[in-house]
Amino acid sequence: MALVLADRVQVTTSTTGTVTLTLGSVVTGFQDFTVIGDGNTTYYAITNSTAWEVGVGTYTASGTTLSRDTVLSNSNGNTSPITLSGDSNVFVTYPAVAASDAALPTQTGNAGKYLQTDGSDTTWEAALSITGGSLTGGLNLARSTITQHATTMDLWALANTIDGTGSAVTITAIANAPQAGASRDFVPLAGTTITNNAMFAVQGNADYVSQVGDIFTFTAITVSTYEVWIFKRDGTSFVVADKRAIFGYGTTGANVSMTNLVSNTGVVATDVTGVGTARYAPAAAGYGTDKAIFGYGYTGALVSLTNLVSNTGVVATNVTGVGTARYVLAAAGYGTDKAIFGYGCCTFSMTNRVSNTGVVAADVTGVGTARYGLAAAGYGTDKAIFGYGYTGANVSMTNLVSNTGVVATNVTGVGTARHVLAAAGYGTDKAIFGYGTTGANVSLTNLVSNTGVVAADVTGVGTARYYIAAAGYGTDKAIFGYGITGAIVSMTNLVSNTGVVAADVTGVGTARYGLAAAGYGT
Repeated sequence: MALVLADRVQVTTSTTGTVTLTLGSVVTGFQDFTVIGDGNTTYYAITNSTAWEVGVGTYTASGTTLSRDTVLSNSNGNTSPITLSGDSNVFVTYPAVAASDAALPTQTGNAGKYLQTDGSDTTWEAALSITGGSLTGGLNLARSTITQHATTMDLWALANTIDGTGSAVTITAIANAPQAGASRDFVPLAGTTITNNAMFAVQGNADYVSQVGDIFTFTAITVSTYEVWIFKRDGTSFVVADKRAIFGYGTTGANVSMTNLVSNTGVVATDVTGVGTARYAPAAAGYGTDKAIFGYGYTGALVSLTNLVSNTGVVATNVTGVGTARYVLAAAGYGTDKAIFGYGCCTFSMTNRVSNTGVVAADVTGVGTARYGLAAAGYGTDKAIFGYGYTGANVSMTNLVSNTGVVATNVTGVGTARHVLAAAGYGTDKAIFGYGTTGANVSLTNLVSNTGVVAADVTGVGTARYYIAAAGYGTDKAIFGYGITGAIVSMTNLVSNTGVVAADVTGVGTARYGLAAAGYGT
C-alpha cells in the first residue's frame, strides 16, 4: 500500500507498553486517522507525558489500530518503541529525517542537468551516466513523421519510430547518420521501394517494395552506408529474393552437357562448361530446399543417370542411374524439399522419388495414362502436377502429386492438347504450363491455381516453340527458355509473379532444345 500523509490528524490512545496502538477518540479540532486509508502507512508521533516516539506505522481500519513498524527516533535516544503508560496522544507528522532526505541541491544555474546520487550525496550532473542495472516497467516513446523523399530524408533528426507521409517513392539515399551503429525504424507508405545499392545493403540483396505496415530498420555501418532490415506487418516471413535457376543439357544437333545459370532477377548467364554425360531430353527439379537435380535422358541410348546441382549452381559428376532409363519425361519438386521424376518415352507412367539429399528411389508403379513429352511443376507450396504430353496423340490431362509424392489418377484435360512443352512454379504457390507443339508450334499458356486447377488457354506471348525448358527464380517468378521453332533458339521469356509472360529476351548461351531447367539456391 501507499505512504500517506494528511494535515491535522490526531487522536488519543489508552494503549500501554510497546505494542500496536488501539486508536481512541479524535482530539478536538483535528481529523481522524481514517483519512490515511486502510492498509496505508504514515509517519506518526506519540506523546506520553514527557516521553515521545516518531516512526512509520500502518493504519488498519478493522479495530482502528496503528502499528509501530519502524521507530525513527524517541526520547530515549534509540529506535526502540517506548513503553507507554496511561493516556497518550498520537498524530501524523513529517519527520526531520524525511525532510532532510528530500532536500535538493541548489537549482540555480543547473538548467538542463540531471540529478544524481551516490547514496550519500546528491549532485547535478551535465550528462546522465548509467553503469549496469536494468530498466523495469514500460517505456512509451512517441512516434515521429517525415515526408517521404527519394534522396534527402533525415531520419536521424527525428526520434524513435518514424512514419512516412506524402506519397510512395523509390528511396535511393538518405541523410548521413550521426555515427556508425545508429539505428532508426521507418514505417514507409505502401508501395515505397527501398533500393539495394552502394548505400543500402537491403535484406535479400534486392530491391523491396513495401506493403502496408512494413518496417524498414536502417542501421548505420558507417555514417553513409546502412544495413536495411525488413519486418513484414502481415506476419509472413521475409523471403530473400535469391532463388536462381539453371538450364542444362540438350541438343544442338549433337548432345551437350553445358549449363546456363539464371540470376534472381531472371538474367541468363553465358555457357558453363558441361559436367556429366551429354544427353538430350532429360528432366530436372529442385530438391532439399536449395539444390537441383538433372536426371535421365538420351545419349544415343536411354539412360537413368543423374547429376546433382549445389546451392551455388555447380553441377556434379554422374551418379549411377536408378530406375527405368527413359527420356522426354518430366520432374518437379514436392513436399517442400523432395522431387519426383515421372512418365517418359517410350511409353511409361512410372515415377521415381528423390529424397531431400538427392537420392533417387526405385520405380513406383505408374498411375494415370502413360505418356511422354509432358511437363511438371510444383504448386500450392508442397505439391506437384504433371500435365499434357503425347500418347500417340496429344493430350491435356493432368495428374496431381500429393505432398508425400503420391500421384493421383487422371484429371480431365483443360486447354489445348500438346506435347514437349514446359512448366514452372510462379507466385510462391501457383504454376504455369507453356509453349509446345500440337503439330504446329504454339506459345499459349495455362495457369494452375494453388489448388491444382488448370485454367483455360491464355493467348501466347513470345515466339512459338517446343522442346523448351522452364524454372522458377527470384522466389515468385519463372522463366521459359531455349527450344526449337524450326530453327534452334536460345531466347527466353520471363513470367511475372501474377503469371504474365513477357516478350522475348534475346538469347544468351548456346541455342539448343530438349534441355531441362530447375530452380536452386534460397
